[in-house]
Amino acid sequence: MGPSAIRIAGVADRLRELGHRVVDDGNIVIKNMEELKVGNERARYLGEIARASALLGRKVERIMDRGHFPLVLGGDHSIAVGTVSGIAAFCQRQGKKLGLLWIDAHGDINTPETSPSGNIHGMPLAALLGFGVEELTGIGGNSPKLDARNVALVGIRSLDSGEKSRLKETGVQVHTMSDIDRHGADIIMKKALARVTDGTDYVHVSFDLDAVDPTIAPGVGTPVKGGLDYREAHLIMEVIADAGVMTSLEMVEVNPILDQGNASAAFAVELVQSAFGKKIL
Repeated sequence: MGPSAIRIAGVADRLRELGHRVVDDGNIVIKNMEELKVGNERARYLGEIARASALLGRKVERIMDRGHFPLVLGGDHSIAVGTVSGIAAFCQRQGKKLGLLWIDAHGDINTPETSPSGNIHGMPLAALLGFGVEELTGIGGNSPKLDARNVALVGIRSLDSGEKSRLKETGVQVHTMSDIDRHGADIIMKKALARVTDGTDYVHVSFDLDAVDPTIAPGVGTPVKGGLDYREAHLIMEVIADAGVMTSLEMVEVNPILDQGNASAAFAVELVQSAFGKKIL
C-alpha cells in the first residue's frame, strides 16, 4: 500500500511541475502476507521477498538501459535488494562503479543469524554487501553489489549488536543522529557524498522514511524517536540535488495503516521534490 499512498499524495504531478517527464511503470505484483507462509522464522517470507526483488531488479536494470532515472516507491525496505541489484548489474555490464547513500534510522545490515526479529527489511544492506542467504545475495549475480568503501549511512540511531560488529568489520561509513546533532546535516552530508562519489560513476540514494522523526512521519513500520526534523530531512535532499550526483532514488517504509491522514506519504513526496531540485527561492 505504500506506493499507492505516495501516488495519491501526488508524486507524479509534483515532479511534472518541476519539469520532469514521469512514466509510472506500475507495481511489482506481490502476494499479501495473509496468503503466504512465514517459512524460516530467521528470514520471514523469504521466498516471496526474493521473487519480488528479482523481478524488481530486472525492471530497474531495463530502466537504466534506456537511460532513464529509476524512482522506486515502496513499503518495506527489503525491496532495496532488488533495486540496488538491478542498478549494480547495469553498472557491471558498463564497467562502471556504484556508490550507495543509505538514509535510515537503522543499519539494515543484519543476517538471519544476527537478526532479533527475522524480518528481511533489516537485512538488505547486508545482502548487497554479500552477507546472508543466497536467495538474496544471488539476485542479479552472485558477487557483492557494492564496495563497502563507497557506502555511507546517514541518520542512524538504532543498531543491533550484530549490526555494530558488521559495520566495523566492513568499514561502511556511518553518520549517526548524534553526529548530525554535533556537526549539522550539511557537514555530515558533504562527508557522506564524498564517500559515495569517490571513484564511482553512479550514486543510488535509498531513503527510509523512518529516518525522520515519527512526530513528522508516523506512518512507518519501525518508528524510532529522535529522528531528522522537518528541515534537516529537506536539507539532506537539497544537498543531494545541489551535488548533481544522484542517478537513482528509492523512497520506502511508507505504511498507510500506521499513518495519520496520509501525512507521511505527503512528506515523502515533498522530500522527493527536494531531491529533484525544488528550492525555496
